[in-house]
This record gives sequence, C-alpha cells and structure tokens, in this order.
Amino acid sequence: TDEGEALPPPGRLVDNDYSWLDLTDLVFIDPVGTGYSRPAKGHEQREFSGLEEDLHSVGDFIRLYVTRHKRWASPKFLAGESYGTTRAAGLVDYLQRRHRLDLNGVVLISAILNFQTARFDTGNDLPYILYLPTYTATAWYHKALPEDLQRRDLEDVLELARRFALGPYAKALLEGDDLRAEDRQRIVEQLARFTGLSSKYIEQANLRVSIRRFTKELLRDRRRTVGRLDSRFLGMDADAAGETPDFDPSMAAISEPYTTAINHYLRTELGYENDIPYEVLGGRVGRWSYSQFENSYVNVAERLRRAMVQNPFLKVHVAAGYYDLATPFFAAEYTIKHLGLEPELRGNVTLSHYEAGHMMYIHKPSLMKLKAALRAFYADATAHTQPWSP
Repeated sequence: TDEGEALPPPGRLVDNDYSWLDLTDLVFIDPVGTGYSRPAKGHEQREFSGLEEDLHSVGDFIRLYVTRHKRWASPKFLAGESYGTTRAAGLVDYLQRRHRLDLNGVVLISAILNFQTARFDTGNDLPYILYLPTYTATAWYHKALPEDLQRRDLEDVLELARRFALGPYAKALLEGDDLRAEDRQRIVEQLARFTGLSSKYIEQANLRVSIRRFTKELLRDRRRTVGRLDSRFLGMDADAAGETPDFDPSMAAISEPYTTAINHYLRTELGYENDIPYEVLGGRVGRWSYSQFENSYVNVAERLRRAMVQNPFLKVHVAAGYYDLATPFFAAEYTIKHLGLEPELRGNVTLSHYEAGHMMYIHKPSLMKLKAALRAFYADATAHTQPWSP
C-alpha cells in the first residue's frame, strides 16, 4: 500500500513513477553469494565472504564494467543500503586507491559505517544513547508517549529526545555506579517519558534497553511487538511474556513481495532462465570475515573521510528513516559528525529523514521525498562537471 503495508500474496510489479532513471543510468550488482552470483569454477565462496574480499571483488567488477562500457569519462555514483552502505563507503576509498577511479557521489540509504553505534555489547553504552530517539519515534507512532509529547509534531519530539540523549542520559551512563540515587531517578522518569516504557522496567534494565527488549516491551500490554526494520509494523508472538520477539514483523511483511517481484521480473519480463534460487538475503554467503577488525569494531567511516579529503569534489547523501531500528537515524548523524572533516568539506555531506523505516521507499510519501532529495543531490554533485571532448 502507499503506507507500506503488505498486500495479500503474491506480490506484483507496478510502474515506479519515482524511479531514478531520469537522473542516472542504474547498474545493479549482486556480490558473489547473493542474487544469481556464484563463485566461478575452481573458486569457493569463502574467497569472497569478507569485508576486504567483498570490496576487492565488487570494486574490480566496477572497474571492468566501466572499462568495457567505455564509461571512464562519465560521472559516476555509488548507492548502497544497510550493509551496502558499509560496502559503498569502503568502495569509494578502494576505487580511488586501487584503480584511480574517482566518484562524483555516494548515496547511503540506512547507513551503518561504525558498528560500535549498533552493537549492544557489555560496556558499550553508545547504542543506548543513539537508539533513544528512534525509540521515541516508535512510541510516538504507536501513541505510547505521554499526552503532552503525543500532541506535538514528530520532529519537535525527536529534537527533545536528541537533547536528552546527548545531555542528561549520556552523562548518567558515563557516571556509571557513581550516579547519585536522586539523579538516577530523574533519568528513569525521563527515559520512561521518551520511550513509552514503564519506570519499573527501565529501573530493572539498569537504564539500558536493547533493541530486542524494546520491540517486545513497548506494546506488551496490547500483546503486540514492533518491527526492527520498520517499527511501524506490528507482530503477534506465541505469548506476551517473553523477553524478546519471536520474529521481525516488518521483515516478514516486506520479504515476500520483493522476492516474488524480482523472480517474476528476471524470469518473465527479462526472459532470464536459471534454476538456481535467487538469494535475496545472501543465504549462501556463510561466515563473513572481519579479520582486519579483530578486537575492534568494524568502522569504515575513516575510509570515507580519506576518500573525501583526496577527492574534495565527492558528495555524500545519507537517507535515514525515523522508524528504522536496524540502523537508527541518530547513529547516522553521530557517525557523520565524527568523520573529522575540515569545515570546508562538511557541506559535501547532506542528510534527509523520512517517516518510515529501513526501506523508507515502501512508504509512498517517503519515496517521493527521497526522489526529490536525490534529484537535488545529483544536480549538485555534477554541477561543475566538464563535458568530455574526444
């Protein structure tokens, strides 16, 4: 539907009035182990299943594609979603260093560049701070906030949540066991106010509520869970007493229509015949290697910064959904603000926000807004490009 809710199966294709094709040609790449891509004879999947291995194979494919199709003199952009943003940020750097191939821009949809922002590990308080505004957005959507907050516009409420998260809440977590009892109680009350959870639950959770606990607890009294990819979606578990949800209702709603659509399009409309399964979520990839980040969090933000410094014309656009609990918008904002860019380069990064989730384009108003944002982005990134004269 226009709001993004699932329709009865099977999913079907419709014309997209907000395609990017009037802005740019589109080349879709399925990395090895995804889609129909498989290792060539004599090679194994593990040769491609890792951050560096993936960057090399995809980056080398891009170089070969650009060469064979004579596109070296054309403006070039990358776009990625979710882990694809990790890949895209790394590719910008790899393409520059390995192939001397500079890009005009990169689009990061539902970005995750610094994994520390999303890992609820013992001793890592950063995600609790950065997820809080998305908890607030989710509670606002489901009318679980106090009445005075519920009456306000979403963006006004989120600005209050940002200030609380970066201010009193961050300070309280940093103080740890030194936090005074009266200060702790104030934080508990404010957390309850901004999350829609009970003060008792927040106290029991020691001021720290992880994603899976939040998605189970928020609407427990209604016997519903909320989605991770898109917290507007509701799920029903086997019982309402568990600690975490049985499944992600947003993933369940989104997966079938897209899987049906791509299989139908490739086999029927394009006439491509192949009996192997089209791997939508990388089921053949296996164990993913982050060997170069052993004993540290994966973080490709520095690679993006390095690429932007060496190519000061590179533009970056980050698109984030307010209801995305997989890659929260505040974490994306935090990561961009911690790139360490000099003032004259900071304007090369733009952000847009959407009242939807991880795949914001399933929500028609967000799809329209995204297209408008990218139209402006592509125009800006190519404004000073000189036409090629043979």
